[in-house]
Amino acid sequence: GVLGTNCPIPPNSNYTYKFQAKDQIGSYTYFPSTLLHKAAGGFGALNIYHRSVIPIPYGYPDGDFTLLIGDWFKTSHKTLQQSLDSGKPLPFPDGVLINGQTQSTFSGEQGKTYMFRISNVGLSTSFNFRIQGHTMKLVEVEGSHVVQNLYDSLDVHVGQSLAVLVTLNQPPKDYYIVASTRFSRTVLTATAMLHYANSQTPVSGPLPAAPAFQFHWSMQQARTYRWNLTSNAARPNPQGSFHYGKITPTKTIVLANSASFINGKLRYTVNGVSYVNSDTPLKLADYFNIPGVFTMDSIQGLPSGGAATVATSVMPVSLHDFLEVVFQNNENTLQSWHLDGYDFWVVGFGSGQWNPHKRRTYNLVDALTRHTTQVYPNSWTAVLISMDNQGMWNLRSAAWGRQYLGQQFYLRVFDPVRSLTNEYDIPSNVLLCGKAVGFHP
Repeated sequence: GVLGTNCPIPPNSNYTYKFQAKDQIGSYTYFPSTLLHKAAGGFGALNIYHRSVIPIPYGYPDGDFTLLIGDWFKTSHKTLQQSLDSGKPLPFPDGVLINGQTQSTFSGEQGKTYMFRISNVGLSTSFNFRIQGHTMKLVEVEGSHVVQNLYDSLDVHVGQSLAVLVTLNQPPKDYYIVASTRFSRTVLTATAMLHYANSQTPVSGPLPAAPAFQFHWSMQQARTYRWNLTSNAARPNPQGSFHYGKITPTKTIVLANSASFINGKLRYTVNGVSYVNSDTPLKLADYFNIPGVFTMDSIQGLPSGGAATVATSVMPVSLHDFLEVVFQNNENTLQSWHLDGYDFWVVGFGSGQWNPHKRRTYNLVDALTRHTTQVYPNSWTAVLISMDNQGMWNLRSAAWGRQYLGQQFYLRVFDPVRSLTNEYDIPSNVLLCGKAVGFHP
C-alpha cells in the first residue's frame, strides 16, 4: 500500500497482506512506497501466470527471464532524500543496472523461444532495450495481451513493464543485451549477455545502436501498441468484450504537472497543488469519519492559474463513473503517471495543448490497458478509466523524486451504500496510526 491507504509497517515488525491476483495475468513489480526506500534496492518482480484452463495467445516459451532495469545512484537513498528535502531535484544517475548487476548472462538453446519480462524499476530515467541480432515480439504490457508486432528496440519508461518473445534463431554465439538511457544528454548504458548453449564464440562487435530519433519516434512506437481483442483475459471472455470506446465519459479531468517553488523550495504540483502526506492514512480517516485529515476541494479537475499551494489533496469521483483523464505536460521533461488500483485505456498521445477536438485522434477500438503511461514533453496523453474499484487510490508521478515532492493526489472512489459487492470489510489486522489510533475495525 501507500501512505494514503496504509500505515507504514513499524521497524522490526511484519505485516501480512492478502490479495487475489485473479484478473491480472502479466508482468509487474513491487517496491516499498515510503520515503526513498525504493532507491535502496527494495524492489522485485511479480509475475502472474494464467490458469491452465485459460489459453494464452502464444506458444509456451521454453524459458522465462525477468530483467529489472533501472537507473542507479552512487549516493545513498538517505542522501538523495536529503537533497530533495533541501529543495534540489534528483541528480542525473551514475549508471544503469540490470537485475542489480553490471553484468548478467541469460542462457538458452538455439532454435528455442524465450520470454523476457522487462521492467523499468528506476527512479527517474527512461531507457531503450534491445538485443544484438535479434528481434523481439511484444506479447504483453502490464497485464494486457497485445497485438504481436516485432520490434528491434523498445522504449520503457519509469514504472512500466512489458514482455517479449525472443527466438534464438541466429548463429550460435554470444550476443549483447543492451539498455541505455533515453532523452538524456549523457547516455548511460548497461549490458548483459544472451548466451547460446552451444556457443564457442564470445560476445563481440559494436553494441546495437539506440534509436537515432527522440520523442516523436518514441510516441509513434507507443501508438503501435494495440490490444489483442481476440485474446482471452483472465477469464474466457476476450479482452475486447468490454467496448470502452462506446461509453460516454461521465467526467473529464485535465491534470497539468509543473515544477514550482513554494516557500523558496522546489515542489512538484498537479493543477497547482503539491501533495503533502498526512500522519493518518486517508483511507482510515474516511472509514472512521475522522475530520481534519484531508479536504476534497483543495484540487480542481482542470488546471488553474495562480500561485502553487500545498495540501493533502483528494479528488472525489463516484463508483462506476467512467472518466476521461488528460495528462497535460507543459514541461520539457518526459513524465510518467501511475494509478493504483486500476488499469486504464491509453487512447491518445499528442503534442502541444489538449483540447476537445483532439478526441478525434483517440483510439476507441483497441487501445491497450496498463497502469503507467508516459506523457511526452510539451504534450498530452489521454486515458479512459472505468471507476469500478471502490477505495482511496493514489494517482502519482512514477518518477520518484517528483512523487516525493508532491506530484500526486488521491482519487476517492465512493458509493454511499456500504456493500461487500463494492468493497471488502477492513482487514482485521489493519495497522492504526495518527488520529486512527484507538479506533476498532
